[in-house]
Amino acid sequence: MRRSTLGRSAVEITELSFGASGIGNLYTPVGPEEAAAAVDAAWDVGIRSFDTAPHYGLGLAERRLGEALRARPRGSYTLSTKVGRLLEPCPVAGDDLAHGFAVPADHRRVWDFSADGVLRAIEESLGRLGLDRVDLVHLHDPDDHEEAAFRHAYPALERLRAEGVVGAIGAGMNQAAMLARFVRDTDVDAVLCAGRYTLLDQSALTELLPEAAARGKSAVVGGVFNSGLLADPRPGARYDYTPAPPHLVARALRLKETAERHGVPLRAAALHYSLGHPAVAGVLTGARSAAEVRDTAELLATPVPAVLFDELRAEGLLPDTPRRAPSPPAADGPGAAGR
Repeated sequence: MRRSTLGRSAVEITELSFGASGIGNLYTPVGPEEAAAAVDAAWDVGIRSFDTAPHYGLGLAERRLGEALRARPRGSYTLSTKVGRLLEPCPVAGDDLAHGFAVPADHRRVWDFSADGVLRAIEESLGRLGLDRVDLVHLHDPDDHEEAAFRHAYPALERLRAEGVVGAIGAGMNQAAMLARFVRDTDVDAVLCAGRYTLLDQSALTELLPEAAARGKSAVVGGVFNSGLLADPRPGARYDYTPAPPHLVARALRLKETAERHGVPLRAAALHYSLGHPAVAGVLTGARSAAEVRDTAELLATPVPAVLFDELRAEGLLPDTPRRAPSPPAADGPGAAGR
């Protein structure tokens, strides 16, 4: 599986990363055996980049991911987590489904983008992971905490990188505008942009991706299926975590029709499109089972002809965008990377 180095750091990621929100019981419970099998399947298909956060299942995703990776050689994979939310114990009060996770609400999230909050968050994440270090740390969803993120949290991450505590730093958000500011005004190595460079939303093209390309920094794209609409376009499908409006359902159905005319599943087209910009180092997809991991790896291996995207542009469904050089063929098959 193709690898890229993040910005000017020495941290590498595979072009497909495993997102751990699903094994943190996103929306519905996932059993511990199923969660472990999902991580094992990711390893088997050649994925060597794993992403998590305290927010995912109130720490459950970090605990499960750390346990599943603990027996792997630590230098053979890249692990990222996030800071900005601390977890404070509290009396159990029902479940956490109001925040999207089917876990007991035995902790509460506390926003903290102070320097001390960053240090505490990393220390607590290492405790949950049971590992000695993380390779990449993102500021997580600082939308409503912009001043604190830039004045306090980011400088703390920069010091940790200078001290060698972490290898790379960045920010992860569901918007492109503030990420462009991080790329332009700070020395981040990478940003994680969710849902803003997809077949349905190319707002990252306005500033973020051109800035990243010009400055030698990397973007990782999450949310390539826009919460499900690009996986299965139909009335009632989710788009950005809520029911999709009719005009977007209609647009997704047109995308699907064109893709299938070229013999390509829409999900494969969506995955390859998000990966196609030169500034994009990789895509991050969540999975809750081994079957979902293998399915995504098969989509990545599915050839998608350039003429498909040309036709979508001609139909006015996509803007003209820079194209990444095609991946070289793998000499030893899809699971060869990192063996």
